[in-house]
Amino acid sequence: MSASERRIRLGLPKGSLQETTRQLFAKAGYDVRISGRSYYPSIDDPEIECILIRPQEMARYVGQGVLDCAITGHDWVLETGADVAELADLRAPWPNYGPVRWILAVKDDSPFRSGKDLAGKRIATEVMGLTERYFANLGVEARLEFSWGATEVKPPVLADAIVDVTETGSSLRANQLRVIDTLLESTPRLIAHHASLEDEWKRGKLERLRMLLLGAIAAATRVGLSMNVQKNDADAVLALLPDAGKPTISPLVDPSWVDIFVIVEESFVRDLLPRLHEAGARGIVETPLNKIID
Repeated sequence: MSASERRIRLGLPKGSLQETTRQLFAKAGYDVRISGRSYYPSIDDPEIECILIRPQEMARYVGQGVLDCAITGHDWVLETGADVAELADLRAPWPNYGPVRWILAVKDDSPFRSGKDLAGKRIATEVMGLTERYFANLGVEARLEFSWGATEVKPPVLADAIVDVTETGSSLRANQLRVIDTLLESTPRLIAHHASLEDEWKRGKLERLRMLLLGAIAAATRVGLSMNVQKNDADAVLALLPDAGKPTISPLVDPSWVDIFVIVEESFVRDLLPRLHEAGARGIVETPLNKIID
């Protein structure tokens, strides 16, 4: 393949992670378009080829080298046992990008209190490997059955307990389920094929992709604040800023005034703005951020 034709093959997760992943790439500067039933999204980077694949299968294809890199959950890397490199933890305050837990749960009125109580009992789960290793570590022999979905409705008739994934716990509460143990906490990860990282060109491309994705996530909860402040009031204004050691202070045409710019957590802004104004800041502008690169 000539230098002008070089590209990486990127696996994007189909399903619950799909739309949030598209938005993450948009914030990172990539226009990813998913149309109709096509499993080959377009992207405005000729050096990247995208394929939509379910997260459950993603790590296996990266481990085999079919894909150079992909986004999938840490849980599916462990479940498949794929030998891949994890380049970044992509946890973010967006739908389906926060931490999830794989939990062992039973009915609220069940007599079972721990995994050790489930010897010989029927366990329904989508993660057979994780569940098998969990009970093996306990020294417990349970009857594991693969669940094709709707796992939370199976106790107590179809299963004595379940191993299922939860983010908020709302589905567990709705089905009167009680958590008795946590097997794993998982977040989305950027993973890569080991041989792809040994290729100098691909490694550079993947490192730049990693930097831009993490930069977009770093900016997700922060905004920029700029304000004009008289020099006599500058110390009082700076004392209010959460990152008082990091603001940028620039001179203005009027030598008695300065411009102060700082990046802050968006959650602070509502309470911070009135206090800044009271301390003498004027012309305060709040600016959304797309990326922060450290």
